[in-house]
Amino acid sequence: MRKLTQILLTTMSSRLGLVFILLILYWFKSIAAYFLNFNLDIQLGNMQGFYQLALAILNPLPLGLLLLGLPFYAKPTKVYYPLLAIMYLVLFSWLFSNVIYYREFSDFITLNTMLASSSVSAGLGDAAAKLFRPFDLLYLLDIPLIVYLFWKKKVTFDDRPLSFNASFAITSLSTMLFSANLFFAEVDRPELLSRGFSNYYVVRALGLPAFFGYSANQTYQADKERAKASETDLEPVLEYIKEHNAEPNPATFGIAKGRNVIYLHLESFQQFLIDYKLKSDNQEYEVTPFINSLYHSNESFAFSNIFNQVKAGKTSDAETMIESGLFGLNQGSFMVNYGGTNTQQAAPHILTQTGDYTSAVFHGNIGSFWNRNTTYKQWGYNYFLDQSYMSKATSENSFQYGLNDKIMFKDSIKYLEHMQQPFYVKYLTVSNHYPYTTSLIGDEQGFPLAETKDETINGYFATANYLDSAIKSFFDYLKETGLYENSVIVLYGDHYGISNSRNPSLAPLLDKNPETWSSYDNAMLQRIPYIVVVPGMQDGAVIDTYGGQIDMLPTLEHLLGINSSNFLQVGQDLLSPDHEQIVAFRSSNYFVTPEYTSYSGRTYYTATGEEITTPDDSTQKAIDEARDKANKQLSISDMIQTGDLLRFYSENRLGKPDVSTINYNKAMDQLLKIEKEKGQTSSSLFSQRQSSTIDLFDSPTYKALHPEQFLEDSDSSSSSSSSQEEAEE
Repeated sequence: MRKLTQILLTTMSSRLGLVFILLILYWFKSIAAYFLNFNLDIQLGNMQGFYQLALAILNPLPLGLLLLGLPFYAKPTKVYYPLLAIMYLVLFSWLFSNVIYYREFSDFITLNTMLASSSVSAGLGDAAAKLFRPFDLLYLLDIPLIVYLFWKKKVTFDDRPLSFNASFAITSLSTMLFSANLFFAEVDRPELLSRGFSNYYVVRALGLPAFFGYSANQTYQADKERAKASETDLEPVLEYIKEHNAEPNPATFGIAKGRNVIYLHLESFQQFLIDYKLKSDNQEYEVTPFINSLYHSNESFAFSNIFNQVKAGKTSDAETMIESGLFGLNQGSFMVNYGGTNTQQAAPHILTQTGDYTSAVFHGNIGSFWNRNTTYKQWGYNYFLDQSYMSKATSENSFQYGLNDKIMFKDSIKYLEHMQQPFYVKYLTVSNHYPYTTSLIGDEQGFPLAETKDETINGYFATANYLDSAIKSFFDYLKETGLYENSVIVLYGDHYGISNSRNPSLAPLLDKNPETWSSYDNAMLQRIPYIVVVPGMQDGAVIDTYGGQIDMLPTLEHLLGINSSNFLQVGQDLLSPDHEQIVAFRSSNYFVTPEYTSYSGRTYYTATGEEITTPDDSTQKAIDEARDKANKQLSISDMIQTGDLLRFYSENRLGKPDVSTINYNKAMDQLLKIEKEKGQTSSSLFSQRQSSTIDLFDSPTYKALHPEQFLEDSDSSSSSSSSQEEAEE
């Protein structure tokens, strides 16, 4: 032991040796933070999980070496050692600050949060002492120990500087290591930095220093665009909104006024699944029987020609459109690049201001994915109940993208029943997400796989069937509790599930010829379901109107009796007689109308799929007009989004949400506190029934996982009652 100690002291007495020791210490602290303090969503149990684990273990080294190696260029001893101390303290401070901040906000510090001093002080100021844990001493002990060793001269200063070539070699090595790190990170998650899936993913793949650079670049790019904008830029926007306004349909305006709104986000769900029957072993299996029944119900407005309008932001683009009535970005994700900073007037805020709604999102994945935990605050969501509020994720009840849907629905009930009505809630399902794993549990096993050469396609129908079953279980719960009759339930697909590159393999299942598959066929497969269920209505129908996700918010607003013309939204009510049936795809010059489809540089007659190669003058004029209108809609939306023009808009007097009053921690405590304060005026389902409704959700899958919750006098059915009683004491 004494010999080892002497070796360490001797090593630290040389400049290169000291850097090596500091790098090891920083690496050890980083690994401790990754696995003891942060949730980096590493799904062990498969090769991808082990690959992600390797990236996380190695990523502190390249930039750690780069920063600790920079002082080598300073030859004087009195300059070198202070510089090295500063570099090490910077690395340590950034790591430790994120550890403390993460405990309060479940996210990492970005440049935006640093610029917003109140947010940072909440995580690093007075609250820091309360957030400190005894284990944190391990992060701190090395610093006074190193100071002590130099003070007692157990470690001596090294007056021998490294040559410029040696210093440059260390810089080059660290740069090459980081380049390799970045390459392997892109292998794990293509377009990691350009699409910005999640802050967790960047930290997991590249480390905290790289994440800060990434967030700083995002802030710079957003601020650059924002700085160019002024109040005068609103003039063409307001003119467009006025000219583009589609008056509400008097027959449907306000028919759902005052009702709860429940959004069911159907992950990767395409329109062709509606009424589809999979052939297997000379039998036909209906893939989504329950959703099909909703599609054809007299209580539903179901739309057959609604197209997804997402781009790189995928699910986040879909959410942006349905919540704000504005498009995502042409590059990257609006929620990631602008969601945490832009002024926004989204559906949760609009309904809170106009109808005193309570709002929440339920999601079985981590809260920072697509920057949701920040963007949702700007949208005005009161609560965000992510995976941390639900069952512990295991290999039996979840996969890479979160908890299986029935688990998520079931776990949401204990919160939903305590929400004040009317409420606006969104359920983000994940089980029908690529790679469409069929290793589901309980009653969902057994749906046949498709028989193609593409395993992704083969599993797609089985996971869609599981999603259908989960939706049915939730509807059964709504009907059993009485929430159904007082709600409007909206089901929508977010984006394609089978990509264009796989569509030729899908073609035979759709009775199409792979050899003649065209861009027209790809365009038609961008259709997604949009079903608005209005319980008690008998005038429902399947509607062939052409539209997109951008039209969903104004459609909902008009059903709730809210005029969409009061807001800066570029979509139109799909039920309005004035609805203009031009669907803009996010890529410029891509569009579809009932007459023409332009996709991937080719133009077709929409009704027949016949390609238009030599259009006559009138046809060309009609195509050009449709293209111009589609591009205009995109450009107006982009002006609002990238210029943050809503900060200048005051005509509707809604203002913007006060994010300082929104906290996504301890949601149950908040809900119970409100119930207690309201007393007999509380409108929550729990207050109305004076008992929990958890046991009314009887998913066989959930029962298989949590049989204890379905025993007589079960803990789950009484837990909410107990919490309520405790809050009232």
